[in-house]
Amino acid sequence: MTCKQDQQVGQDILALFHPLQLLNCLTPEENTGCQHGLYFQDGERRVDYILTYHIKKPSSSRSNRQSSRFTDNAFTRSLRRGTARLGRTPPPQPRGDPEVASQDHSMDYHVDDKRLHREEFEGNLRDMGMELEKDEDTKTPGVGFVKIHAPWHVLCREAEFMKLKMPTKKVYEMKQSTGVGAKINTLVNKVTEPLYPNVEDNRTQNVKHLSYMFSREKQHLFDLSDRDSFFDSKTRASIVFEVLKRTKCTKAKYSMGFTSLLGSGVYTDAYPLHDGDLDGENVEPNDRKLLYEEWASYSVFYKYQPIGLVRKYFGEKIGLYFAWLGLYTQMLIPASLVGVIVFLYGCATVDDNIPSMEICHPKNNITMCPLCDRACSYWKLKEACGTARASHLFDNPATVFFSIFMALWAAMFMEHWKRRQMRLNYEWDLTGFEEEEEELKDHPRAEYELRVMQKSLKKEHKTQKNPTEIAEETTNKWKQTVQSAMAGLQLTEKEKLTCRDRLPAYMTNVVMMLLMIGVTFAIVFGVILYRISTKTALHMSNNPTTRSNVRLTVKTTAAIINLVVILILDEVYGAVARWLTVLEVPKTDKSFEERLIFKTFILKFVNAFTPIIYIAFFRGRLVGRPGSYLYVFESYRMEECAHGGCLMELCIQLSITMLGKQLIQNNLFEIGIPKLKKLIRYIKSKRRSFQEEEREKKLQRYETDHFLEPFAGLTPEYMEMIIQFGFVTLFVASFPLAPLFALLNNIIEIRLDAKKFVAELRRPVAARAKDIGIWYNLLRAVAKVAVIINAFVISFTSDFIPRLVYQYMYSPDGSMHDFVNHTLSYFNVSNFQDGKEPMDPQHQVEMCRYKDYREPPWSNTPYVISKEFWAVLAARLAFVIVFQNVVMLMSDIVDWLIPDIPKDISLQIHKEKILMVELFMKEEQGKIQFIDSMIPCGGKEKRNNHAPIARSRSIPHTHSHTHANNF
Repeated sequence: MTCKQDQQVGQDILALFHPLQLLNCLTPEENTGCQHGLYFQDGERRVDYILTYHIKKPSSSRSNRQSSRFTDNAFTRSLRRGTARLGRTPPPQPRGDPEVASQDHSMDYHVDDKRLHREEFEGNLRDMGMELEKDEDTKTPGVGFVKIHAPWHVLCREAEFMKLKMPTKKVYEMKQSTGVGAKINTLVNKVTEPLYPNVEDNRTQNVKHLSYMFSREKQHLFDLSDRDSFFDSKTRASIVFEVLKRTKCTKAKYSMGFTSLLGSGVYTDAYPLHDGDLDGENVEPNDRKLLYEEWASYSVFYKYQPIGLVRKYFGEKIGLYFAWLGLYTQMLIPASLVGVIVFLYGCATVDDNIPSMEICHPKNNITMCPLCDRACSYWKLKEACGTARASHLFDNPATVFFSIFMALWAAMFMEHWKRRQMRLNYEWDLTGFEEEEEELKDHPRAEYELRVMQKSLKKEHKTQKNPTEIAEETTNKWKQTVQSAMAGLQLTEKEKLTCRDRLPAYMTNVVMMLLMIGVTFAIVFGVILYRISTKTALHMSNNPTTRSNVRLTVKTTAAIINLVVILILDEVYGAVARWLTVLEVPKTDKSFEERLIFKTFILKFVNAFTPIIYIAFFRGRLVGRPGSYLYVFESYRMEECAHGGCLMELCIQLSITMLGKQLIQNNLFEIGIPKLKKLIRYIKSKRRSFQEEEREKKLQRYETDHFLEPFAGLTPEYMEMIIQFGFVTLFVASFPLAPLFALLNNIIEIRLDAKKFVAELRRPVAARAKDIGIWYNLLRAVAKVAVIINAFVISFTSDFIPRLVYQYMYSPDGSMHDFVNHTLSYFNVSNFQDGKEPMDPQHQVEMCRYKDYREPPWSNTPYVISKEFWAVLAARLAFVIVFQNVVMLMSDIVDWLIPDIPKDISLQIHKEKILMVELFMKEEQGKIQFIDSMIPCGGKEKRNNHAPIARSRSIPHTHSHTHANNF
């Protein structure tokens, strides 16, 4: 053995003991940097991203499995490398039972295939500059972790590719308003000082860093004194995620991207880490802990949200959601105040309402026709006194004003949000983001890549016809493969899914959507039959208390049944919408999200509002008249509205549905389901051998985050708020307290969502976004439809128009006296059909009254619609047209008067452009001065002597060019 070989052996022996030194100096108890799993084993490189994969559990005992990760990985690898360098073969591994090996051969084949894909993918990541570290000996059996760290040069390269705007050294002072506006703002800031959270960036700063797209050639423009904090954890994770999406496995016949590896089970999960723990002993301050204390706590419900910190930790897309939710909640405050005032106005004027006073008058002896066949008897109008007084609370002239106010409120909310959005775009350096956003849309989804690969395989199989053609095609395919490999292209990229490929999915979508909507209509029809049959059964009861509360019992129970059905179908429709979207195989995540949002919105909107629309516009209008009622299945008589109209029943249905969805679905489900899933995940992990507290102390950060609920997107959060926005605006004429209940719900909803994002969910990958996307269009659509629906509610559901028509056309003294008698028609009880009259009439009458505009039985045309009906109908239609056009015109005026971009923001954006030009001009001047300082004096004189000649040569050329252009 030569001396050189002896030195090599000595280095190998030292290498064998190096892992033991790491084992002694980098144990979790001694190295706090590695203890929480936020850093590599060296305690310096930060973990930017985590990949998890399934590992086969060894058959040995638990005590043998729990060996040190250093002795099992680093030490063993060093031993193998050392023995290989010494020219020795490693010790033979014990051979297993042949029968067991044959049983596990198929499973081992798939495991080895996935392992090879992982090795290739991780090798490609290293080629991209990433640094990886594996950990398979964790407290989570069956799960291996790959820790990814992006070094500085990779961060700089990818930040330049992604065109990330970063703050430069240049700081400028933001222009502050002066005059009366400035004094008002100062006063408001002093008054609202206690409402701001205790974070650094909770107030508007007077200075701002000039931002510019990061460039490695212009690193001198940026403050790189602290490279560890220049790219924050959110930005580092998004950079690593972009690298992962671009990295491919190309050794197989068809290349597989990162999403395909996740979809095929090569990797089971991928997520960035939270910054640290929320509570416990010796917890270092971090943004997550600060968010938990100043944002996700119910004790700070009265404070503003730290939107800047939310954006810093979760990214712009989530920051925009919470900014929108916060603004929506703030805008609900004036709407709630006005709604309460309208409700109090109805309470204060209920004793002055002449129609309800006439109904409740003790001398009122009007006999009404039976409400159902056979079982129901005649009844006195004064029995509807309570319903008439309650209807006035929501059916009074103030509700018309409130409907107009809410339409203008919706327009103000839209405009205010656009201005707020522009201000956030400026503060978050998102101006000019459209081009970057388009570039980030092109990453195909795993399902799309798999479907294209299957299409390619199917096409290749079909082209094989005979041996000669097979040989020719094999040669052509081999050439094509070589050419595509040399060009760095994928075979699957030459194929794409066409409309013909998706036609079965489109047909399935149409059929299933119509079927689901039909199911909703069928359930509403079933509830109608329940109300009809239950009302008849209760009228047959011997208990007088039951008979006197028939209407209230039927209304309330039917509304509760509708609520339960809506809650169940909401979950079903959400799953169906996702399944239908998966069938379509959209190419990108953005396309998938938009299609899913559209289907979910249609199904859930129809589900939530179909029972309400039936009560508002159809109930009581398809009844017929006494002696000629309309029947369903020849036995169920269509239900009528109460004498005060269907507005009270609409209010009951709306309030129970809205409050039930908010309390049960939005709050209880959001609290209970994540905790239940977390518990199930813990049970499945089979880690029951030690207590919860001890387990949490021993878990690394990436293990703790592994047991959190994966982030499923913002679609459920937006969806429930859009449905709530519909409850607040669509039928607000019948329920002026809806904004108040929405406000109370949202105060809890903000903190509930905040706690879920901070403590219950894995940290999502930060996504840049300039606006809230398709949700804004849905909001505008709901606001426009709300104007039309409220016009019809006021006109057709309430008695507002009939009262006006009577007061100005038929009242002898211009008052509302005798209005009730005017709206009631006469019916001769002898004209009842056989078998439809009451079995046990409590009153012996010849004439009964019913609510309708028809000729009396003694006229020449008995029971024919009277001219009063047509006068009221014409007034109702005229009101709808006038109300709709006036309110929409007023909304457009509000939209026109309020600029989308605040004036100060437009000035600041213009100022930034000027400062950026000045910065680059100074940079160019500095370069010229530097070059001049490096050139000797003789060179300068020589250059100056040649300069006039060059200019003189260029002048004739310029003149000739000008003459040529003029010619």
